Amino acid sequence: GGLEVELCGNMAAFSVARCLFKYSSQLSNVDKKSHILHKCARRMLCSASSGGSSDGRKPQFSDEEVQNILTNITGLDLQKIFRPIKQELKPPTYKLMTDQQLEEATQRAAEVAKKQLKMPPVLPERKPINDVLAEDKVLEGVETSKYVFTDITYNIPHRERFIVVREPDGKLRKASWVERDRILQIYFPKEGRRLTPPPVFKEENMKVVFLQDRHEDILDLCLVQFEPDSSEYIKVHQLTYEDIDKQGKYDLLRSTRHFAGMVWHLVNVKRIDGLLIDMIQRDLIQDAASLVHLYHMLYPQCPSAIEAKEQQASGIELLKIFAKKESQKTGYIELALEAYQETTLESSA
Repeated sequence: GGLEVELCGNMAAFSVARCLFKYSSQLSNVDKKSHILHKCARRMLCSASSGGSSDGRKPQFSDEEVQNILTNITGLDLQKIFRPIKQELKPPTYKLMTDQQLEEATQRAAEVAKKQLKMPPVLPERKPINDVLAEDKVLEGVETSKYVFTDITYNIPHRERFIVVREPDGKLRKASWVERDRILQIYFPKEGRRLTPPPVFKEENMKVVFLQDRHEDILDLCLVQFEPDSSEYIKVHQLTYEDIDKQGKYDLLRSTRHFAGMVWHLVNVKRIDGLLIDMIQRDLIQDAASLVHLYHMLYPQCPSAIEAKEQQASGIELLKIFAKKESQKTGYIELALEAYQETTLESSA
């Protein structure tokens, strides 16, 4: 019995890994679509917040100050960003360079890396479509299957494209989001996207992939397969972030396009203690302070935000105030700060 369970577990892991590897060649093309997602995100968020006051509204993911903070704490590890990916093998190219040429090439690589770290949008989940256009009882029973009518004019944005469904009972309604996504993929296929989502996105299969520390691959594939405001997209991202937070494996997403989304999620659910400790232990004190500052931007009335504002605290003092007033892991953060300060004193002595 134990052997059968182990074999089944191994087969499941192999099946999921094979599925993920099959689509990994598509992941390198995700960044080509990022600018489209950002245009969509900015348009939707601007229209959603244009009616409110800029003073009283809660900071949004797309706000310039929020974006600057998230960009700074994401990191820029060129070795990680340009690490080899699984794709068709090509002969390597070797160049002889002077020190100046090498420095210029490194600067160009840094610029390319910043573009590759362009963070995907974070959007609220789209509202369900339940609009019924007509009830034609005279057509009831005429057909046994649904008919879908789609406007396939090329110059119409997909979000504005008219798609309706005629039910066998004669009801004429607007297509649901799931139906729209499937129909649009048929008429206007997106590279790498499938009509039926790969089984790797099932929660039990995602757990197997998480055991292999392939969280970034899951999120990259999610960008290709789902729309950024779909329930599937949001669920996959939340499950991935929750697993990383639970395991304390924050570095898996550092210096990737997904780190900012994870930070934003943890701040919104008021659970940044683990990430804060990780940053302090890695001597990323400025990043840790920026994380607390972002937390205070979203929750300006929390005790630590009020005290930090009164004392105009920054750096380590800001972290100490957060640990004392807000954190659920006060002792851990204080110990991490003490260890950091001791190491700093020893290195400066």
